[in-house]
Amino acid sequence: MAVEALSAEETRVAELTDQLISENPPATTSAIAFLGAQFDLGLAWVHFPVGHGGLDLSPKFQKVINEKIARAGGPNSYARNPIGYGMCGPTVVEWGSDEQKRRYLRPLFTGEEIWCQLFSEPGSGSDFAGLSAKGVKDGDEWIVNGQKVWTTLAHLSKWGLLVVRTDAEAVKHAGLTAVVVDMHGPGVEVRPLRQMTGEAEFNEVYFTDTRIPVSETLGNVGDGWRVSLTTLMNERVAIGGAIPQKGSGPIREAVKLWEKLPAERKDAATKEKLMKLWIRSEVARLTNIRAGQNRKVGVPGPEGSIGKMASADLNKETYEFCIELLGAEGMLYGSYEMVRPDSAMSFDSIPKAFLRARANSIEGGTSEVMRNILGERVLGLPGDVRVDREMPWSKVPRN
Repeated sequence: MAVEALSAEETRVAELTDQLISENPPATTSAIAFLGAQFDLGLAWVHFPVGHGGLDLSPKFQKVINEKIARAGGPNSYARNPIGYGMCGPTVVEWGSDEQKRRYLRPLFTGEEIWCQLFSEPGSGSDFAGLSAKGVKDGDEWIVNGQKVWTTLAHLSKWGLLVVRTDAEAVKHAGLTAVVVDMHGPGVEVRPLRQMTGEAEFNEVYFTDTRIPVSETLGNVGDGWRVSLTTLMNERVAIGGAIPQKGSGPIREAVKLWEKLPAERKDAATKEKLMKLWIRSEVARLTNIRAGQNRKVGVPGPEGSIGKMASADLNKETYEFCIELLGAEGMLYGSYEMVRPDSAMSFDSIPKAFLRARANSIEGGTSEVMRNILGERVLGLPGDVRVDREMPWSKVPRN
């Protein structure tokens, strides 16, 4: 069988990845040093511009790079800084100034500076454009007041991607502005939100007369809605568009539990349910591979909403099945001590994974919002009635 020759781009990526591993052996190189070298070689986000962690190539090459690094035992930037790598980095490179790109991208990728995303608010729910946290310009600074909620890893973060309302008389989508905020600065208070897992990876964040330099604005004043779309589309790919190894993730846990069952419990109905979940997991994985190969450089499209919605339901159903296989043991939880974890979406037991998976259909946009996006942007169905689209935000009725 003839072997297809590698393209010049494939050869270049392979050679650079081999160089990275040979010059920075994972076994003897710190994670920060390894990731720093990866960034400098343009292998951090391969589709980013040269000089900012990329090579101006197709995103499809990132999978090849990551898999080779993983086989060599190298570190993973997403695991160290999931919000930063999957959401904030792409937003900074799309909307940030040259100075912001130089300042933020490399330490974000190495995990030296953790990032969080400050979008959700108690009063606006899924209506992100209805947010009310206020930014008032005072000379060369923004003065920010308001509250954000469900902020993952805010307790560990050095920087936050914050969207505030800077023009209450504009229509609600047009009066928003995005800024980078120092999470350790004066006037920023982070409080834990304890989840039903016992942990507090989420937080609520209060801003009280917090001063942020105008130079930390992403894009222009009033660009906040468009900036947020960049973040949200990348978030959905980060959450639901991952390409795991075949048979890994939640379905692997289900298979392991099945293999441990006594023979009398391995009935045909239970086996059929396991196989249906395995098939759905593989279909989702292959769909994400295809979406990744077709994805162009720039902001991801609605394919991220497909993967995010499908993975949310699948994760919940798979861990429900795992609890069924555990039987009475599934009711045992272990310690319920409140901790503030150093990573997101982590768990050390099936019962904890079962509870944590409940959040999958909420975080990153609810499954209902995903269905609206797919209905309107993919299927071309009529949009929801939006009576406040042309109304100044100050006139929109609120609770």
